[in-house]
Amino acid sequence: MKLKFDPSLEYQQQAVNAIVGALEGQPIVQSNFEISTGSGDTGLQMSELGIGNRITLMDENILTNVHRIQEANGIEKSKSFVRPAAIAGRMVAGLSRAGQAEDEVCLEHGREFSIEMETGTGKTYVYLRTIFELNKNYGLKKFIIVVPSVAIREGVLKSIELTGEHFRTIYGNVPFDYFVYDSTRLSKVRQFAASNQIQIMIINIQSFQKDVGDKDPSEMTEEELKKLNVINRENDKMSGHKPIEFIQATNPIVIIDEPQSVDNTPKARRAITNLSPIITLRYSATHKNPYNLLYKLDPIKAYDMRLVKRIEVASVRSDGSFNDAYVKLLKTDNRNGIKAQLEIHKKSGGALKAAKVTVKQGDDLYVKSDECHHYKEGYMVQNIDCTPGAEYIEFNQGRFLYLGQEAGGLGDEIMKAQVRETVEQHLKKERAFKGKGIKVLSLFFIDRVANYRAYNDDGTTSLGKIGQWFEEAYKDLAAKPAYKGLNTHNVSQVHNGYFSQDKGRPKDTTGSTKADEDTYNLIMRDKERLLDASEPLRFIFSHTALKEGWDNPNVFQICTLREVGSETERRQQIGRGLRLAVNDQGERVHDENINRLTVVASEYYEEFAKNLQTEYEQDFGIAFGKVEKIAFAKLVSRADDGQERAIGQETSAKIWQELVTEGYINDAGEIQDKFDPKNKHFELKVSDAYADLKSGIIDEIQKYVFKNRIPNVRDRRELKFRKEVHLSDDFKALWGKISQRTRYRVEFNTGDLIERAVVRIKAAETIRPVKIATTRVDIDISEAGIAADRKLEEKSHTVNATKVLPDIIAYLQKETELTRHTLVEILRRSGRLQEFQLNPQAFMAMTEREISRALHDLMLDGIQYEKIAGNYWDMSLIEKDAEEGLVPYLSNLYIVQSTGKCLFDAVEYESDVERRFAQDLDNNEYVKLFVKLPKWFQIDTPIGPYNPDWAFVTEREQKLYFVRETKSTLDSEERRNKENQKINCGKRHFKVIGANYAVVTKLADVEF
Repeated sequence: MKLKFDPSLEYQQQAVNAIVGALEGQPIVQSNFEISTGSGDTGLQMSELGIGNRITLMDENILTNVHRIQEANGIEKSKSFVRPAAIAGRMVAGLSRAGQAEDEVCLEHGREFSIEMETGTGKTYVYLRTIFELNKNYGLKKFIIVVPSVAIREGVLKSIELTGEHFRTIYGNVPFDYFVYDSTRLSKVRQFAASNQIQIMIINIQSFQKDVGDKDPSEMTEEELKKLNVINRENDKMSGHKPIEFIQATNPIVIIDEPQSVDNTPKARRAITNLSPIITLRYSATHKNPYNLLYKLDPIKAYDMRLVKRIEVASVRSDGSFNDAYVKLLKTDNRNGIKAQLEIHKKSGGALKAAKVTVKQGDDLYVKSDECHHYKEGYMVQNIDCTPGAEYIEFNQGRFLYLGQEAGGLGDEIMKAQVRETVEQHLKKERAFKGKGIKVLSLFFIDRVANYRAYNDDGTTSLGKIGQWFEEAYKDLAAKPAYKGLNTHNVSQVHNGYFSQDKGRPKDTTGSTKADEDTYNLIMRDKERLLDASEPLRFIFSHTALKEGWDNPNVFQICTLREVGSETERRQQIGRGLRLAVNDQGERVHDENINRLTVVASEYYEEFAKNLQTEYEQDFGIAFGKVEKIAFAKLVSRADDGQERAIGQETSAKIWQELVTEGYINDAGEIQDKFDPKNKHFELKVSDAYADLKSGIIDEIQKYVFKNRIPNVRDRRELKFRKEVHLSDDFKALWGKISQRTRYRVEFNTGDLIERAVVRIKAAETIRPVKIATTRVDIDISEAGIAADRKLEEKSHTVNATKVLPDIIAYLQKETELTRHTLVEILRRSGRLQEFQLNPQAFMAMTEREISRALHDLMLDGIQYEKIAGNYWDMSLIEKDAEEGLVPYLSNLYIVQSTGKCLFDAVEYESDVERRFAQDLDNNEYVKLFVKLPKWFQIDTPIGPYNPDWAFVTEREQKLYFVRETKSTLDSEERRNKENQKINCGKRHFKVIGANYAVVTKLADVEF
């Protein structure tokens, strides 16, 4: 099978034309054999060392071309600048720039151009075709492709091999030569310089950057010169010249593949400059410095244009498994003292939940978990080791955990379920694609090689637990009637591992070692064979080797059986399967129902979407949910001559600024509450000059509105404290009215408690066994963000995870403070103890909750408050809050307009009722002062602390002092029982201290 290439793909042609168009106006060489010695308008020039590229187009002409292309492609225009006098006279683009005017308009970052293309959309094909187009249009012939690694180098070589015939067909059998730079074959460098054919050199940045320092070779000692690598040393075989000089003489066009990994240091940048490139072209999906960006195909656009596979996430998680001491080592850190991040079970709202905690030596997980009984013995941190590749944490009693490992919980059961889900999704696709000539591949990323396959001392091998799980799942599922007959291969033939080798033994590595490079080579050579249906291999297991540089169009499932280790690893893993599928004729398949990548992960799908969004924001610089200044540039308006034209970037920026001024968006481009086109009274306010564009502007902004937007911690600001209000007589008087503290006392009958608790436990939900739940959801990517809210499938299965039953009486005693006799009587009379064995923690949590609620009901019935003599809330704590800085979310702030009415310049609200109440307090002329009571202003109740909402002072005929709770309704039946209970406690507290307290829905409910 040979892969076929479509030369008519519009998006690829646009990327090629962007580079070719930047040189528009450059004279075309008349003949392949016409060579200039330095004058004239041809595309080549000859020197003593060889034939070089030549460009005569001036910078200002290129800049004009660049701006035209950027405008057409919706990219913010590059700025121009004045060339500093200090660099006048440098040799640039093969022409002497000496004598050039200092005020000449020049390109930003010199003649470097960037193309951004999402993984899987044909980046390598695009820059290879650009080589032939530059030759066809301008006669340019010398090209160097600089790559960051052996993996990508092998991928480029493979691409040239596969596309050679394709390009010869398009460009009339134009002769070209390509090779990998090898310091032992310097004749290829001489050939590169002397040849009049298209020459393509592929070179690793490591081959020529290590000798490039701050010192010029002419200033080096003889010993220093000997340490230079071959490319920078004089050589008799090169007529006494250095190989680099032959390259420099050609003024090559340098193509940088993955520049964020190639020239990411000053030394690497100097090494690229030392090649004397006439132009530098940069191609990546994740530019760090996209100099003079000419074309952009980011993940959003690629996803929207259906140029990559759609993404599904099958989230495999345990449901209600809190019956063991669960600990997982997420990461270690030694930047500011040695510490580690763990995932443990922690108490939250009366139940156990998975939570991340940071620990240091001496910390006790019993304390960190808020005294969860599972961690009572043996979970004191003894040692943390941050050694890269060997990170671990040690607890007392000899417990060890290495990075990514977990103890307790259902780690193995979850991974086993992930393996089975991957096999099932694989077989489903094989059944769906039957007869369509599309082979299905699945890729597993595993935590340790030994977990897949063990290599014994006697030379034999055996399956590790993951390998065993796979074969068990495959045999079981393949035998089902729905999948029977899909293929006849033995289970041992359909899976294999690609791991780095150490003396013939696979080993765990980081993904960037020399051993990993050998692994890349192996799987790169197998790329086409893997697509052949007659090749049994369908399931590929890897540790870290398969990252940038390897993908396969027919990977339809990716299973992550290891902790995601870096900020970009999730995106990198997905990238191995994004490319559109191919059939057995080597033709690309464009059916959206076929092109779906299923990622089987052990994290919640909401968390997966959130983390993937964060990675896209960091890697691609995508500002999800933010309107860019050039967002409206392609809106069409009728010009004075009657013709309809796009308004352009400058006009777009003016509209954007008006939207900021009117409050529809903020200075960061984030959409504000004022932009509400769903409101029938909404009308967009813009200048009359843009009135005909209103509907287009609204439509464009709505692309960025995301209902599940993830708040950004940067979208916060510190509140400004108004000390003069704090020191005012009105505030002192108000505080004196409300600051008295109280305590409560209660009496109840034990028999009544037992009766109520038994009734509640009998009526509680049935306790279910622990389950592994799988939820498959569709991932949607848009300008607004990454959503994961369309469920495709839900299923679960029961696991028997209980090993030892805990002491339920001791647990309930600690949580309720009741006697053993009372608790035993409640459990005995409940008649539900048999459910304790099914899911101990869930049963204990349920009984503790119902007993506590019964107890609270009794206590609340007879609760009495009394003043604590001499005990008040300290007014100075408010000033302390201000000194420490209150930093709430901007989206939940009401900005106070009256400077002398409130303690802070803004009030944080939690509901629209609170926002309107704050606004009314601010605007009412009779309200002299108001305050949103601080979080620490809490009244003790049997069901937890109660924090009232507002305190304020009014003056009409006399000064009045109020405390008010704001709710959406005054009907207690429509409020939650816990809310009513706390409000009732609040009424009794404020009655005792003599403060005016009530519940209201609006300020008009208050009589003053």
